[in-house]
Amino acid sequence: MLGEYRIAGRGASAIAADIEAAVAAGALEPGHVLPPLRELAQELGVNPNTVAAAYRLLRDRGVIETNGRRGSRVRPRPATTGREAIPIALPPGVRDLSDGNPDPALLPPLADALAAAAARNAAAPALYGGSPVDADLARLARADLDADGVPAGPVSLTSGSLDAIERALLAHLRPGDAVAVEDPGWRSMLDLVPALGLRPVPVGLDDEGPLPADVERALAAGVRAVVVTDRGQNPTGAALSAARAGQLRALLAGHPDVLVIDDDHLHGLAGLPLHSLAGATRHWWLVRSTAKTYGPDLRLAVCTGDAVTSERVRGRHRLGAGWVSHLLQRAVVHLWETGAVDTTATAAAYSARRQALLDALDRRGVPARGRCGLNVWVPVPDETGAVAGLLQRGWAVAPGSRFRLASPPGLRLTVSPLTARDVEPLADAVARVLAGAGADRLG
Repeated sequence: MLGEYRIAGRGASAIAADIEAAVAAGALEPGHVLPPLRELAQELGVNPNTVAAAYRLLRDRGVIETNGRRGSRVRPRPATTGREAIPIALPPGVRDLSDGNPDPALLPPLADALAAAAARNAAAPALYGGSPVDADLARLARADLDADGVPAGPVSLTSGSLDAIERALLAHLRPGDAVAVEDPGWRSMLDLVPALGLRPVPVGLDDEGPLPADVERALAAGVRAVVVTDRGQNPTGAALSAARAGQLRALLAGHPDVLVIDDDHLHGLAGLPLHSLAGATRHWWLVRSTAKTYGPDLRLAVCTGDAVTSERVRGRHRLGAGWVSHLLQRAVVHLWETGAVDTTATAAAYSARRQALLDALDRRGVPARGRCGLNVWVPVPDETGAVAGLLQRGWAVAPGSRFRLASPPGLRLTVSPLTARDVEPLADAVARVLAGAGADRLG
């Protein structure tokens, strides 16, 4: 099971630290099965309860996964190694469509917003004991939520969407609980769930969102939370339709204690109406980020949810970070109030680039998806060969392995860097690479 490696340690913490260090060093590789509790306890000369405690620590840290009688094994992708750490070496002159970033040319300059925030701070500095949420930001955010039909709830702030999702999961779940996640889905989400000691349960999706049959199976299997991207799903571009949202709400009605998290990270730039699952169960949480509209370094997400979830998240936040910087909050208020970004025009620009690539691929007989957002998903038979082939032709794309649990292979192409001149050459390159892969299979 472990090859040449021999686990060491006497206490639970020491045993866990030894195994975690071996995983980090590559001495224990993903998929390696750990010895049964009693076997390792006998080898180390300790009580089996000590080994059990060590395994619990490792599971809670996301290093191993346990599956009853099948035993414990090193996670297929240890939580200490995020999916974004998988490198793609870019030769000179290669165009990078792999990073998922917005187009810097469509982001606003921040100088005026930061200056306005600094001036307001000089007049009324944020101090200990003050409100964690700027009153103007709360007012603007709540009005926006109301306009989209999001149920009433307190406005909270976190340092980005992933921070908001993590805090909501920790507010309700415990290590070992199961979470339904989209597959393919946001790579950070797929890493976060096991890193928290939770079990991801993959749910397939089409252009209208998660598949009801998969969600129903996940609920029947006992998931404690469901995470859904409302619009601009990463990596497929799916967007929750009114019909699909209604189907999912009907399923969730039979599981009122399940936490439902809506990730509306593309709010403002989606170009499609919001059909969320907010309020479908007793505990819900909806998250909106400023990253795509105003820039990834403005680490601020607006959140709302039921009273219990909101208070748990805000209470725990107070004990850690305390609050999101009021300088950032006031900068966002300035950007929002002054209309620094024409969101309609920006959404249209991304939509035009995405649709142009989809149309060009379709003309070449290449199936692809991308209903909304910054990305296009292209199914492929062999990710490694397709990534390498496109790299040779001057295009760097993200392999689907970064975004998948059990779904078929594919490639994610970010459209934000594309110009009109890029579309046809890129589509040609994709078609030729996939045609070559088909020829290889036939051979």
